[in-house]
Amino acid sequence: MAANPGGDSTDAGGGPVRHIPVLLDEVLGALEPSPGKLILDGTFGAGGYASAILDAGADVIALDRDPTAIEAGQALVANSQGRLKLVHSQFSHLAECAPHDGLDGVVLDIGVSSMQIDEAERGFSFQKNGPLDMRMSAAGVSAADVVNRAKVADLIRIFHFLGEESQSPRIAHAIEKRRAEKPFETTRDLAGLIELVTPRKMKDKIHPATRVFQALRIFVNDELGELAQALFGAERALKPGGRLVVVTFHSLEDRIVKTFFSDRAGKASGSRHLPVAHERAATFERIGKPMVAASEAEAEVNPRARSAKLRAGLRTAAPAEAADVSIFGLPNLASLGKLGA
Repeated sequence: MAANPGGDSTDAGGGPVRHIPVLLDEVLGALEPSPGKLILDGTFGAGGYASAILDAGADVIALDRDPTAIEAGQALVANSQGRLKLVHSQFSHLAECAPHDGLDGVVLDIGVSSMQIDEAERGFSFQKNGPLDMRMSAAGVSAADVVNRAKVADLIRIFHFLGEESQSPRIAHAIEKRRAEKPFETTRDLAGLIELVTPRKMKDKIHPATRVFQALRIFVNDELGELAQALFGAERALKPGGRLVVVTFHSLEDRIVKTFFSDRAGKASGSRHLPVAHERAATFERIGKPMVAASEAEAEVNPRARSAKLRAGLRTAAPAEAADVSIFGLPNLASLGKLGA
């Protein structure tokens, strides 16, 4: 479950946020859980959606890449009387976790959970000093590895594209100069440098480090690639009539989901200058409005909901299409030079 990337002390890199499932009524309305249905929750987190789906009578397969979330969720598993299966897995592998006869629904709440933000030792928040980590799975390359070892050109690309940070070159060069003297080790260490290099203006509502922390988190966890593969996986795993519901929290994520549903809506292929090659059958039909945002009342109660957007689609009987990530127009950040090379 994600935080607002353009946040303040209550989100992305900010302070603690009490866990409240975002757009819960809207998610349940689009998902339509009921007895006899099997729903996959690809982002278990603190179990907010999974609990509500169970309460509605449906059975749940829930995934999370964070071993801490899996451990914390065992109490809910025990109380579910066999109706909740909790799996330690990235949601990009959701199709592999689904039964052969398919799913009735998939729900994804994208990004970092409020639990992860609250744990200083995970390194997601610059409001709480901790190791510069940010790994959701607690394995692999950390944010400190990227900051201390990536080439300046690669840091600029990461901060610019994934954080939409206009001061990327200035920040990257300042990082290069500082790390030559002393490596970055903590969240406050990095946030303090960014604040010196790009001080907050009076009109700014967010900390200067917010976008850089967002970019590092997305890069370290390959969040955009994970989302793309999860959408393709849901297309393969859902039964005809199954429902895909996705909640996003920043423009990059929402753009991917919007593009996916648009691409899967069915259209003629080929160039406008050439004859139509063939008609593509829609694999998804839109559920409700193209996009649903949180109400002012919900945003007032739950600051995490301010930037949340929900998009949903109904699976048709058409065969799943190829998992072609080129439809999203994402840069190949995997091509960045090896750390320290």
